Amino acid sequence: MNTIFHLAAKDLRVAGRTRDTLLATAFFAGLVLLVLGLALGGNTGRTPSQTAGVASGAVWTALALAAAVGAQRAFAQEQEAGALEQLTLYPGPHGALYLGKLLGVLGPLLLVAAFTLPAGLLLFGAAGADCAPGRECAPTPWPLLALVTALGVLGFAAGTTFYGSITVSLRAREALLPALAFPILVPVVIATVRATSGLLEGLPLPELWPWIIFLSAFDLGTIILATLLFPYAVEG
Repeated sequence: MNTIFHLAAKDLRVAGRTRDTLLATAFFAGLVLLVLGLALGGNTGRTPSQTAGVASGAVWTALALAAAVGAQRAFAQEQEAGALEQLTLYPGPHGALYLGKLLGVLGPLLLVAAFTLPAGLLLFGAAGADCAPGRECAPTPWPLLALVTALGVLGFAAGTTFYGSITVSLRAREALLPALAFPILVPVVIATVRATSGLLEGLPLPELWPWIIFLSAFDLGTIILATLLFPYAVEG
């Protein structure tokens, strides 16, 4: 556990000091939202259900791409400094190295998600997407949206951090990381978009629990599997 927290604290200190990863990730997510917002035109001419679906898709597209950008820096700092081999000599199992890097990637991504989610919903007019003429709008369920967002971001971070360890030594790692990670993360994208759009539409919570439970199970399974396979990834 000490190794995990020491590595996570180191990465978070570096991210807070330089802010290059955080700024690049936030800028990329904001740019994707802006482009999609201009292309899709807000909520003009759409039903509340369609608005919720479009907004959810745009927000999670931005977060998925931002996760890939953030994870590219997970091991690149040590690789560029020639210290990647020394990093693997940290005391403790190599799986702890993965968990520490995961926490280091997760922190900035959660900050980016805290900006991206409300900005995307406001941009597409999806906050209160279940409103209808002559009927009072139901409040946007921000606590449940925060839960879904945290689970989705954790799933993205878990997958991209693992594949970042595989591609860090490759010349075309910027292109290979999304190509390898995104097919595995398709279930997370589907579950997060469905859960987010359902919450925005005001669907009953029992209809949405299966998606939330699936996200929780996927995150847990991915973290366990990546922790077990990580030693083979870094040694290979």
